[in-house]
Amino acid sequence: MSTDTQFGPEGWTPERLGSLTGKTFVITGANTGAGFQASRILLSKGASVVMLNRNPSKSEAAIAELESEFGDTAHVSYIQMDLANLASVRHAAEEVLEKVPNIDALMCNGAIAQIANQELTVDGFESQLGVNHYGHFLLCGLLFERINASEGRIVVVSSEGHKMGLRKIQFDDMNWDKNYNANKVYSHSKLAQMMFAYELQDKIKAAGKSVKVYVCHPGASNTSLIRESASFLTRISWSFMVKIGLAQTAEKGAYPEVMCATETNLKERAYYGPTGLMNFGGPVGEGELQSFVLDKETLTRLWALSEKETSIDWPL
Repeated sequence: MSTDTQFGPEGWTPERLGSLTGKTFVITGANTGAGFQASRILLSKGASVVMLNRNPSKSEAAIAELESEFGDTAHVSYIQMDLANLASVRHAAEEVLEKVPNIDALMCNGAIAQIANQELTVDGFESQLGVNHYGHFLLCGLLFERINASEGRIVVVSSEGHKMGLRKIQFDDMNWDKNYNANKVYSHSKLAQMMFAYELQDKIKAAGKSVKVYVCHPGASNTSLIRESASFLTRISWSFMVKIGLAQTAEKGAYPEVMCATETNLKERAYYGPTGLMNFGGPVGEGELQSFVLDKETLTRLWALSEKETSIDWPL
């Protein structure tokens, strides 16, 4: 829990936003949950939103809902992309580069969580690490030069779950063949995302590039992240949290990533999100960034492994 008052006692809210006309935001996993609500907030301020989603029918339904709210001139579109498939990520990135001349922020929002039994992606990665980390690592690398040319940002949406597992990267068994545990593996993937972001900050600084990188979490938000692939006990526990009011709305869960995509005077070596009870909800501001997340030897090793596994040589 943090007592940060950078934005006052109510924390950051979309009321701080001015016009975003002329700005373009690319958001992964934007047809439901916090990603959808982030799209709503940005569109309400005149921005253009490009969704990168796996499911075409859900994407079309989401766009129809947004156009119903904001009019059919709303600047919202989608490109099909499956973070669990690196070929799909590459194809989507090519389409983005063809169609999107400026990227003011790439918001790495899409995620899967609490997969009860070990599953592998088509590329052979443990599914949560493959989707949450490797898919985004590749996407960010492929779009980096476009983001840099726009003097834009990369927003990594992590989770408080990063604190709840091993608190280190399990380099000797990245697929968790020996000790699979849904909670620990989710934590592992979210820690990897954060470590990627902080190592990227260092590499950008060393290369003299202009991209800003921010890390946030949504708190406990009532989204579809806990889905049918979670264990029965996990789904029941989550339903109970929602019922007793411990989970905030998906809209409030979107506040941290929208803030990181738009707000001025944010620190990069920081971790933003709700700062209330257990960081589940409450005023959005700066939280505690713990030292194990910044272990430089691990950051460097994870980056090298990620480049190897995704077959990308970042332009840094």
